[in-house]
Amino acid sequence: MHPMLVEGLSDAVGFVGGALAGFWLARLLGFDLFGDGYDTSSVVSIAVVGLGGGLGLGLARRWRQARESGDEER
Repeated sequence: MHPMLVEGLSDAVGFVGGALAGFWLARLLGFDLFGDGYDTSSVVSIAVVGLGGGLGLGLARRWRQARESGDEER
């Protein structure tokens, strides 16, 4: 598979997966992303979703680096 395709797909999956995990974590904690206006609940939820997306992207990049370094050893 082309390296750029692997990079793009892994970044997308990592970001979306992390954002979804953040969304469900915020819901579990009682914060409503889709509440009326920008009250505290929706702002906290937006922050948790953003952090989740960033963490997921970081994990995807670490996975890709580990995969690439494993290929070099072969």
